[in-house]
Amino acid sequence: MIILNGGSSSGTSSLARALQDVLPRPWLTFGVDSLIEALPPGLMDDPDGLVLGPDGSVTPGAAFHALQDSWRHGVAAVARAGAPVILDEVFLGGGEGRRAWERALGDLPVLWVGVRCDAAVATARERARPDRVPGMAAAQASLVHRGMTYDIEVDTGRRTAQECAREVAERAG
Repeated sequence: MIILNGGSSSGTSSLARALQDVLPRPWLTFGVDSLIEALPPGLMDDPDGLVLGPDGSVTPGAAFHALQDSWRHGVAAVARAGAPVILDEVFLGGGEGRRAWERALGDLPVLWVGVRCDAAVATARERARPDRVPGMAAAQASLVHRGMTYDIEVDTGRRTAQECAREVAERAG
């Protein structure tokens, strides 16, 4: 399993797709965006669900956390069943997000990848995408990396997704 952690508009999704192109066998990609898209519409902008603030803040509530925990265990089950998985994540809680995944994954082998991108570059990407909440990229650029340790870090603001993917793939073996 390869877990990519980076803030909004940092390039994790592009990196995940590039990894699928360079890794020697087929890998599935799952991401936090898939979880959010699967949420019942009534949980969006609900304090119990997921609130996206006008300043780019993201506030998850109890119902979101419960569904997210189930989702983690489901992704872990797919990996345990033998499918190689690339996870495209945003650890809003930094190291606590990693610990939650570690609990769900148990003894599955994981390559932890920090996806960094200068906040100004991520903000420019965010402005170019109509599906993004302004301010989210800047708010998350360093937040998601607090308390984290990685096996490898890449910078998608300085290198292409393909270059970063080749480096990660080499490390993944």
